[in-house]
Amino acid sequence: MERLFDEELKNLKEMLLRMAGLVEQAIDLAIEALKEQKEEPAREVLLHESEINTLDVEVDETCLRLMALRQPMAGDLRFITSAMKITSELERMGDLAVNVAEQALILARLPLLKPLIDIPHMARMARAMVRDSINAFINRDEALARSVCERDDGVDSLDEQIFRELLTYMMEDPAAISRAVALILVSRNIERLADHATNIGEDVIYLVVGKTIKHHIDKKREGVPS
Repeated sequence: MERLFDEELKNLKEMLLRMAGLVEQAIDLAIEALKEQKEEPAREVLLHESEINTLDVEVDETCLRLMALRQPMAGDLRFITSAMKITSELERMGDLAVNVAEQALILARLPLLKPLIDIPHMARMARAMVRDSINAFINRDEALARSVCERDDGVDSLDEQIFRELLTYMMEDPAAISRAVALILVSRNIERLADHATNIGEDVIYLVVGKTIKHHIDKKREGVPS
C-alpha cells in the first residue's frame, strides 16, 4: 500500500512537471510571436491553453482522491495541498501567456514601435522563475524557492521602467498610443507571471519548513519590521 502511494505521488509530480513545461512553452511562443511579429506562434499558445486547463483539473482530482483514500500524514498532506495551490498558479500563468499572445496578434499587423529588448529580457527572467519554482517544489529546495521570491523585485523594476519609456512614446506621438498600450499590457502580464512564480516559491517554503512568508507574515509574527 505504501509503495502504491509513493507511485501515486510520483505521478502527481510528473503531471505538475508536464503542466509547468507547457506553461514555459506558452511563454516562449508568445514572446517569439511578439518579437518576430508572427501570428503562428501566438495561435499555438491559444491551442495549448486547453491542454493546460485539462491538466489543472486532473491534478486537482488526483489530489482530492489521494486525500480521501490515502489519508496522508502531515508531510505528505502538505505536499498534496501545496500541489493543488501550485496547479492553480500554473493555470493562471497559462491564461497570462494567452493574454500576451493575443496582444502579439494585434501587434503583428502593425509597424514595430521600437526594438524589443527589455520585454524579452523580462520574459526570460519570469520564465526562469517559473522553472525554478517548480524545481524547488519537486526537490523541496527551500534555498531555490527563496531565490525565486527575491528575484520578483527585479521583474517589478523592469516593468516600471518599460511603463515609463512607453509613456514617453505616447506623450510624444499620439499615433503610437495603441501600440504602446499593447506593449504595456504585455509587460504587465509578464510581471504577473513572476508574481505567480513567487507565490509558488512561498508555498514551497511553507511545504519545507511549515512557515508562511506570504505578506511577510513570518516577520510580523516575530516582531520584525517588513
